[in-house]
Amino acid sequence: MKKYRPERIAELLKEEVSEIVGYEMNDPRLGLVTITRVTVSPDLRHAKIYVTHLGPAEDRDQTVAVLNHAAGYIRRQLFPRLHLRVIPELTFAYDDSIARAARIEDVLQEIRQQAGESESHQPPAGEPSSDSLSD
Repeated sequence: MKKYRPERIAELLKEEVSEIVGYEMNDPRLGLVTITRVTVSPDLRHAKIYVTHLGPAEDRDQTVAVLNHAAGYIRRQLFPRLHLRVIPELTFAYDDSIARAARIEDVLQEIRQQAGESESHQPPAGEPSSDSLSD
């Protein structure tokens, strides 16, 4: 089997599952759900779908639970669209990479601010200080 096939199947799953969840599922518990990425096992039997949801943590957990409960329905909707012999078993998980990236950005911003404050008190290395310029 080609090693790029799972990647192609993952991309197809991402597109189709996004459409099904976004436009065809009418569950008010879902809210605004975004499919961020999909990983497929090498044998194409299992797919893990990572989602994000805007809102409190309780709603995020409920959203993942609702999607896992609806996995059978989503698989049935995928069968005529993907033309695969076997549709992968779907497992949904919350993707916290966006929250982690935001936290890293906040920490970097704090470091930049602290570095900016300390640089304003000392001249950069290799440049003469204002005291030596007045001579």
